[in-house]
Amino acid sequence: MAAARKSVGDFREPPSVSPTSRCGDCRGQSRVRLLLIAGPWRVNHDFGAEGVAFRIDSWIGFAMHLTVLGCRSGMPADGQASSGYLVTSAGGRVLLDCGPGVMTGLGAVTRPDLLDAVVISHMHLDHCYDLLPLGKRLLAATVPYPSDLPESFRRAALPPPRSDRARLPLYVPAGARDVLDRLAALFPVTTMPDLDKAFELAFDVREYASGDGFAVADCRVDVRELRHSAPNCGVRVESSGGTLVYTGDTGVTDALPELAAHADLLLAEATLPETDTGAHGHLSAADAGRAAAAAETGRLVLTHFVSADPVWLEARKADAEAVYGGPVSLAHPNARFDVRKGS
Repeated sequence: MAAARKSVGDFREPPSVSPTSRCGDCRGQSRVRLLLIAGPWRVNHDFGAEGVAFRIDSWIGFAMHLTVLGCRSGMPADGQASSGYLVTSAGGRVLLDCGPGVMTGLGAVTRPDLLDAVVISHMHLDHCYDLLPLGKRLLAATVPYPSDLPESFRRAALPPPRSDRARLPLYVPAGARDVLDRLAALFPVTTMPDLDKAFELAFDVREYASGDGFAVADCRVDVRELRHSAPNCGVRVESSGGTLVYTGDTGVTDALPELAAHADLLLAEATLPETDTGAHGHLSAADAGRAAAAAETGRLVLTHFVSADPVWLEARKADAEAVYGGPVSLAHPNARFDVRKGS
């Protein structure tokens, strides 16, 4: 097969893949093997690209990936969404935080109905606001439009249903369910009232406490309270392929290197140029670097930036490199990082 290799960002459909194939059945698996020989190609995301991608990558030794959907501190700016990160293991997909603008980035890399869980670190707007658009998108396939319309419109405009899958597990801090219900009630759709029930019909809302752990697909997820003005838990995601730890928002605390101990990748906020001595609770890049060094993590990815200015970002990277001897990277939308044991 003489087809040229496709870049990671190229999702054009290869001629050898049937749009009706799904990566979970035997036909899909055999086609994936052909794709691997071919380059590999990537399949159009409407046909389950992320599922095909992790199947290929697990065969060549990369069992977990981090995809950055948004990395901006506070509200979206400069074309960048707020916080949102997709973790893909050999067997599942976990969305960490879902801030404003994240739904747009998520739809570019996978179908929302293919997620296995969403975990929210804390209930500040820039980390959770797009939960409502996500829930409404999941409901759109099952809530009938209030008039007769051609089937062609439904096929073109609506996502596929989650078929026999249960409601999407949504893990949130204790007390968040009431906040989410009030959020959904702010935007009623009187002709389609089920669309106002995202947190009843689309999600299985599960409130967690610090120290809790739970299974998502082939991953173990643990949450640990860190230091922020709102209750915030850092998240540790472990699979057979690797371990990722995400800070959410936090100030300096001994709990962070404890949570991140020997992780293969630490995804750490780096909001400030200097250490936060106040009550709000954010890290500088140097703080993140010191936590990574204390935890002996394999690599450090900085995120939650107040600026997209390249000079400012490179200065933060240098701050972290001055105190941490491992590789340091800067998050940016669509960035993809391998997470594997011993990296």
